[in-house]
Amino acid sequence: MSTSAPLVSSKQNIVIVNTGCANISSVKFAVERLGVKVAVSDDVQVIQKADKVFLPGVGSANAAMASIEVKQLKSCIQGLTQPVLGICLGMQLMVERSEESLVDSTPCLGMIPGDVQRMQVGDLRLPHMGWNTVFPAEQNTLFKGIDAGSYFYFVHSFAVAVGEHTLAQSDYGMPFSAALHKDNFFGVQFHPERSSDAGAALLKNFIEL
Repeated sequence: MSTSAPLVSSKQNIVIVNTGCANISSVKFAVERLGVKVAVSDDVQVIQKADKVFLPGVGSANAAMASIEVKQLKSCIQGLTQPVLGICLGMQLMVERSEESLVDSTPCLGMIPGDVQRMQVGDLRLPHMGWNTVFPAEQNTLFKGIDAGSYFYFVHSFAVAVGEHTLAQSDYGMPFSAALHKDNFFGVQFHPERSSDAGAALLKNFIEL
Protein backbone atom coordinates (compact mmCIF):
# COMPACT_ATOMS: atom_id res chain seq x y z
CA MET A 1 0.00 0.00 0.00
CA SER A 2 1.78 3.14 -1.19
CA THR A 3 0.80 6.44 0.40
CA SER A 4 3.79 8.59 -0.53
CA ALA A 5 2.63 9.76 -3.95
CA PRO A 6 0.72 13.05 -4.23
CA LEU A 7 -3.04 12.66 -4.46
CA VAL A 8 -4.97 13.11 -7.66
CA SER A 9 -7.23 15.49 -5.76
CA SER A 10 -4.41 17.48 -4.14
CA LYS A 11 -5.72 20.80 -5.50
CA GLN A 12 -8.68 20.64 -3.15
CA ASN A 13 -9.19 23.26 -0.47
CA ILE A 14 -8.49 21.32 2.76
CA VAL A 15 -9.06 23.01 6.13
CA ILE A 16 -8.32 21.88 9.69
CA VAL A 17 -10.61 23.57 12.22
CA ASN A 18 -8.49 25.36 14.80
CA THR A 19 -10.21 24.14 17.96
CA GLY A 20 -7.23 25.18 20.09
CA CYS A 21 -6.28 21.54 20.72
CA ALA A 22 -2.73 20.22 20.81
CA ASN A 23 -2.71 17.70 17.96
CA ILE A 24 -3.45 20.12 15.12
CA SER A 25 0.17 20.29 13.95
CA SER A 26 0.56 16.52 13.78
CA VAL A 27 -2.63 16.20 11.69
CA LYS A 28 -1.42 18.99 9.40
CA PHE A 29 1.96 17.34 8.88
CA ALA A 30 0.33 13.95 8.18
CA VAL A 31 -1.88 15.46 5.48
CA GLU A 32 1.04 17.39 3.98
CA ARG A 33 3.05 14.17 3.76
CA LEU A 34 0.44 13.00 1.25
CA GLY A 35 1.34 15.92 -0.99
CA VAL A 36 -1.69 17.98 -0.03
CA LYS A 37 -1.72 21.61 1.06
CA VAL A 38 -3.84 22.26 4.12
CA ALA A 39 -4.89 25.38 6.03
CA VAL A 40 -5.57 25.71 9.75
CA SER A 41 -8.32 28.19 10.50
CA ASP A 42 -11.04 29.23 12.93
CA ASP A 43 -12.53 31.64 10.37
CA VAL A 44 -16.12 30.61 9.63
CA GLN A 45 -15.97 31.69 5.98
CA VAL A 46 -12.73 29.81 5.37
CA ILE A 47 -14.14 26.63 6.93
CA GLN A 48 -17.42 26.86 5.02
CA LYS A 49 -15.62 27.19 1.67
CA ALA A 50 -13.41 24.12 2.22
CA ASP A 51 -13.78 20.98 0.11
CA LYS A 52 -12.90 18.76 3.09
CA VAL A 53 -12.75 19.65 6.78
CA PHE A 54 -10.80 18.02 9.62
CA LEU A 55 -12.02 18.42 13.22
CA PRO A 56 -9.15 17.36 15.51
CA GLY A 57 -9.13 17.25 19.28
CA VAL A 58 -7.36 16.05 22.38
CA GLY A 59 -8.13 16.73 26.02
CA SER A 60 -11.56 17.12 27.61
CA ALA A 61 -14.89 17.54 25.86
CA ASN A 62 -16.01 20.40 28.09
CA ALA A 63 -12.84 22.41 27.41
CA ALA A 64 -13.05 21.75 23.67
CA MET A 65 -16.73 22.69 23.50
CA ALA A 66 -16.02 25.85 25.50
CA SER A 67 -13.31 26.78 22.98
CA ILE A 68 -15.67 26.08 20.07
CA GLU A 69 -18.32 28.28 21.70
CA VAL A 70 -15.86 31.12 22.34
CA LYS A 71 -14.70 30.96 18.71
CA GLN A 72 -18.39 30.94 17.61
CA LEU A 73 -17.82 27.80 15.54
CA LYS A 74 -20.62 25.56 16.81
CA SER A 75 -23.32 26.41 14.25
CA CYS A 76 -20.69 26.59 11.50
CA ILE A 77 -19.51 23.02 12.14
CA GLN A 78 -23.05 21.71 12.58
CA GLY A 79 -24.10 23.23 9.25
CA LEU A 80 -21.25 21.92 7.10
CA THR A 81 -22.36 19.90 4.06
CA GLN A 82 -18.93 18.81 2.75
CA PRO A 83 -17.15 15.73 4.18
CA VAL A 84 -15.93 16.33 7.74
CA LEU A 85 -13.56 14.02 9.64
CA GLY A 86 -13.41 14.18 13.43
CA ILE A 87 -10.26 12.73 14.98
CA CYS A 88 -10.10 11.31 18.55
CA LEU A 89 -11.87 13.91 20.74
CA GLY A 90 -13.04 15.49 17.48
CA MET A 91 -15.06 12.34 16.81
CA GLN A 92 -16.49 12.38 20.32
CA LEU A 93 -17.56 16.01 19.87
CA MET A 94 -19.69 14.92 16.87
CA VAL A 95 -22.15 12.97 19.06
CA GLU A 96 -24.83 14.34 21.37
CA ARG A 97 -23.32 14.24 24.85
CA SER A 98 -20.14 13.34 26.71
CA GLU A 99 -20.15 11.91 30.23
CA GLU A 100 -16.49 12.84 30.66
CA SER A 101 -17.18 15.52 33.25
CA LEU A 102 -17.62 14.11 36.76
CA VAL A 103 -20.07 16.89 37.62
CA ASP A 104 -22.45 16.94 34.66
CA SER A 105 -22.61 15.67 31.09
CA THR A 106 -21.34 17.97 28.36
CA PRO A 107 -23.62 18.78 25.40
CA CYS A 108 -21.65 18.18 22.20
CA LEU A 109 -22.25 19.11 18.55
CA GLY A 110 -24.91 16.46 17.92
CA MET A 111 -24.35 15.61 14.25
CA ILE A 112 -24.27 11.87 15.04
CA PRO A 113 -26.60 10.18 17.56
CA GLY A 114 -24.78 8.73 20.56
CA ASP A 115 -23.12 9.40 23.89
CA VAL A 116 -19.51 9.30 25.06
CA GLN A 117 -19.08 7.22 28.21
CA ARG A 118 -16.16 6.04 30.31
CA MET A 119 -14.89 2.67 29.12
CA GLN A 120 -15.64 -0.32 31.36
CA VAL A 121 -12.59 -2.53 30.86
CA GLY A 122 -12.35 -4.58 34.05
CA ASP A 123 -8.75 -5.07 35.15
CA LEU A 124 -7.28 -3.50 32.01
CA ARG A 125 -5.51 -0.19 32.35
CA LEU A 126 -6.98 3.14 31.26
CA PRO A 127 -6.34 5.08 29.16
CA HIS A 128 -6.48 2.59 26.32
CA MET A 129 -3.16 3.58 24.80
CA GLY A 130 -1.28 1.94 21.97
CA TRP A 131 -1.94 -0.12 18.85
CA ASN A 132 -5.16 -2.07 18.42
CA THR A 133 -6.96 -3.83 15.60
CA VAL A 134 -9.89 -2.18 13.82
CA PHE A 135 -12.69 -3.97 11.95
CA PRO A 136 -14.73 -1.90 9.49
CA ALA A 137 -18.43 -2.52 8.96
CA GLU A 138 -17.87 -1.52 5.33
CA GLN A 139 -14.78 -0.69 3.32
CA ASN A 140 -16.21 1.61 0.66
CA THR A 141 -15.30 4.96 2.24
CA LEU A 142 -12.65 5.62 4.89
CA PHE A 143 -11.40 2.02 4.96
CA LYS A 144 -11.12 1.44 1.20
CA GLY A 145 -8.11 -0.80 0.57
CA ILE A 146 -7.40 -1.17 4.31
CA ASP A 147 -7.51 -4.77 5.56
CA ALA A 148 -9.88 -5.70 8.37
CA GLY A 149 -7.82 -6.18 11.51
CA SER A 150 -5.31 -3.46 10.57
CA TYR A 151 -3.66 -1.74 13.52
CA PHE A 152 -4.32 1.88 14.47
CA TYR A 153 -3.00 3.94 17.38
CA PHE A 154 -5.39 4.85 20.24
CA VAL A 155 -5.19 7.08 23.31
CA HIS A 156 -8.54 7.40 25.15
CA SER A 157 -10.49 6.48 28.27
CA PHE A 158 -13.96 7.34 26.93
CA ALA A 159 -15.74 5.86 23.95
CA VAL A 160 -18.98 5.64 21.97
CA ALA A 161 -20.83 2.32 22.12
CA VAL A 162 -21.24 0.24 18.98
CA GLY A 163 -24.50 1.21 17.28
CA GLU A 164 -26.30 2.11 14.09
CA HIS A 165 -23.72 4.68 13.02
CA THR A 166 -20.61 2.62 13.82
CA LEU A 167 -18.38 2.54 10.74
CA ALA A 168 -15.70 0.37 12.40
CA GLN A 169 -15.23 -1.20 15.80
CA SER A 170 -12.42 -2.26 18.06
CA ASP A 171 -12.21 -4.04 21.40
CA TYR A 172 -10.43 -3.23 24.64
CA GLY A 173 -12.19 -5.04 27.46
CA MET A 174 -15.40 -4.11 25.65
CA PRO A 175 -16.42 -3.44 22.04
CA PHE A 176 -16.51 0.24 21.10
CA SER A 177 -16.86 2.44 18.02
CA ALA A 178 -13.46 2.96 16.40
CA ALA A 179 -15.16 5.00 13.66
CA LEU A 180 -18.55 6.63 13.13
CA HIS A 181 -20.41 7.86 10.04
CA LYS A 182 -23.63 9.73 9.40
CA ASP A 183 -24.32 11.70 6.23
CA ASN A 184 -21.23 13.84 5.49
CA PHE A 185 -19.81 13.45 9.01
CA PHE A 186 -17.12 10.86 9.70
CA GLY A 187 -15.19 10.30 12.92
CA VAL A 188 -12.34 8.07 14.07
CA GLN A 189 -11.47 7.39 17.72
CA PHE A 190 -7.87 6.50 16.87
CA HIS A 191 -5.13 8.83 15.64
CA PRO A 192 -4.61 8.26 11.89
CA GLU A 193 -1.76 10.78 11.95
CA ARG A 194 0.09 8.39 14.29
CA SER A 195 -1.01 5.13 12.65
CA SER A 196 1.68 4.56 10.02
CA ASP A 197 0.62 3.31 6.56
CA ALA A 198 -2.93 2.39 7.56
CA GLY A 199 -3.51 5.85 9.00
CA ALA A 200 -2.05 7.53 5.93
CA ALA A 201 -4.29 5.41 3.71
CA LEU A 202 -7.35 6.44 5.73
CA LEU A 203 -6.47 10.13 5.46
CA LYS A 204 -5.96 9.66 1.72
CA ASN A 205 -9.35 7.95 1.41
CA PHE A 206 -11.06 10.80 3.23
CA ILE A 207 -9.49 13.47 1.04
CA GLU A 208 -10.49 11.52 -2.07
CA LEU A 209 -14.15 11.03 -1.04
